[in-house]
Amino acid sequence: MSAKTPTLRLDRLLTNLGYGSRREVQIMARHGRLKLDGEPLRVIDHRVPLSQDFAERLTFDGEPLDPLPGVVLMLHKPVGVTCSHKDLGPLVYSLLPDRWRRREPAISAIGRLDKDTSGLLMMTDDGAYLHKIISPKRHIPKRYRAMLDRPLRGDEAQVFSSGTLMLEGEEKPLLPAPLEIFSPQDVALTLTEGRYHQVRRMFAAVGNHVTVLHRESVGGLTLPADLEPGDFRVLGNEEKAAAMGG
Repeated sequence: MSAKTPTLRLDRLLTNLGYGSRREVQIMARHGRLKLDGEPLRVIDHRVPLSQDFAERLTFDGEPLDPLPGVVLMLHKPVGVTCSHKDLGPLVYSLLPDRWRRREPAISAIGRLDKDTSGLLMMTDDGAYLHKIISPKRHIPKRYRAMLDRPLRGDEAQVFSSGTLMLEGEEKPLLPAPLEIFSPQDVALTLTEGRYHQVRRMFAAVGNHVTVLHRESVGGLTLPADLEPGDFRVLGNEEKAAAMGG
């Protein structure tokens, strides 16, 4: 027997998606801004199925309805923005449309990239999915491209893959991390754990300094070349599975 599709009042759904308060979305609907199968839907106090099939039949101001709760985004994080709701300065959430920042449940970053790191950042309002990605038990690989201040000394690949490297102030050695070398100052490092500023601290431990850091992939999900810094897109089910290594 298939699971029963959950339902929600349509005005509450629109409020949860950030379109406005319940009163505001009711007024918008009465003005014909919400349509179902191309026809104005002026009464929205009834329950509707929380299914993608139904959502695809709705438009708001002529545009498809925003994705239902359970959305996962891929964002190309630029340098200079912070993965936080509270820090001062530009935040990654400011890169989303205003309405998306009012959604309930809220959209949150899956893990963090520091202010000076660019690349693939996933975001979601699905707490269960978020925790699957960041769980230290899953060891999901994350690949970083790094430019270094000085040429490699020659033994970094061996040190990083040894499983014995200790970072300053920590008591547990790092898991083995494969290093790919493209030139003496251009490398890629794949991590299966997420310690604080790990890539930068690893190179500092071998006497070097990272000048540019960019995350290229999470699990089997790779940042596409045509997704410009600051842009995002919604992931499909196959891409969500790929990020978890599936």
